[in-house]
Amino acid sequence: MTPTWVQLANLLAAVLFIFALKGLSSPKSARNGNLLGAAGAVLATAVLFVSGIPLSNILLILAAVLIGSAIGWISARKVQMTQMPQLVALFNGVGGGAAALVAVIEYLEVGGENKISLAATVFTVVIGSVSFSGSIITFLKLQELMTSRPVIIPAGKWVTMLVAALTVVGAVWLVISPQIWLLVALLVLSLIFGMLFVLPVGGADVPIVISLLNAFTGLSVAASGYVLNNVLLIIAGTLVGASGTLLTKEMAKAMGRPITSTLFGAFNGTTAGNTSTGGDRPVRSGGPNDVAIMLGFANKVILVPGYGLAVAQAQGTLRELADLLTERGVEVDYAIHPVAGRMPGHMNVLLAEASVPYEQLKEMDDINPEFATTDVVLVVGANDVVNPAARTDKSAPIYGMPILNVDQAQQVVFLKRSMRPGFAGIENEILYDQKTMLLFGDAKDSLNKVVSALKNL
Repeated sequence: MTPTWVQLANLLAAVLFIFALKGLSSPKSARNGNLLGAAGAVLATAVLFVSGIPLSNILLILAAVLIGSAIGWISARKVQMTQMPQLVALFNGVGGGAAALVAVIEYLEVGGENKISLAATVFTVVIGSVSFSGSIITFLKLQELMTSRPVIIPAGKWVTMLVAALTVVGAVWLVISPQIWLLVALLVLSLIFGMLFVLPVGGADVPIVISLLNAFTGLSVAASGYVLNNVLLIIAGTLVGASGTLLTKEMAKAMGRPITSTLFGAFNGTTAGNTSTGGDRPVRSGGPNDVAIMLGFANKVILVPGYGLAVAQAQGTLRELADLLTERGVEVDYAIHPVAGRMPGHMNVLLAEASVPYEQLKEMDDINPEFATTDVVLVVGANDVVNPAARTDKSAPIYGMPILNVDQAQQVVFLKRSMRPGFAGIENEILYDQKTMLLFGDAKDSLNKVVSALKNL
């Protein structure tokens, strides 16, 4: 019988997890939300050691906790904001893999006499393994250790369907007739399916898959909680699974198409798009002084931050530019696309680091009607989220995605390193519009020069 105080401590941890999710729903409360979630995890772990439940290999457990804590601490301190999505993918995969390993060990120790428990164990093995291998592929894509474009193997659609069918058959077979070799085969099939599941996804769709795999990990943790008779794991896993599912749905909505198109569109040839880099087509480029004059004498300016801003760590300089314009009487707002950067909330967190006032951050639906009355739009490192191909090119991987209506502004300034396309790998026609000026170079260096020029006006 679990002591009452242990049950109350676990209840408190569960409540902390719930409040953590609530806190993460807003940039203002996200930091406190993270702290509440961490406190809940620490409490749940600490209670286990003092609850009176017999623990084997206590020294190995403590060593694993210390090593894992050290890796987590160092990773959180050292990883750049631009690499945070990769870190999320990697940690999510570790969670799924851990749940699968626990299920395998539980199967080897307990066996398969209780069919309901065995079904939960098999479910954890399958979903945890899919989450692990799929998350590794998303990490490799985001880290650019492999191509970020869709990878289609020969007869990929049929191979994926065959592996999926074999995985389901193997899972049912293992529940009916438990055998070690079948468990190993199911583990391998699940890992393969996880890779095949993610390989066809490319470009801006990768973060959506990370969110979906995060939901998978939550489900596997919840199932492992049932196997281990741990209510807290069931609660925590269910919370992660539910929140991950809702986030996936919202991200797919922000991309303007169903999740099935995101996952399987490559098999139907809908992710090719125009990958041309423009050839010798002329563009209108300018210098920092030209940009400073355009901005300084405008009545209204909208700033559109993107992944390039994060790479250059230029959020502080962008804030300085906005402050200078405000002092000159220019109305300044920031336009935030739901999937700007590589993950939802990426730009919000980045700009919060620079102490940008929250009231200046406007979401896409709120800011879009204002572009038509805006004198100058300054796009810093964004591309796909302002690309009109989302409206006009049915072959583009971003077709149907709601975008920021930058092309409706009177003047557009793009800060870019080169004419290379964005993460989706397609050309942006705004770059060749007569009302568009390009300022080439590192975003932070370019913004510093614009700021200096603006001060001298």
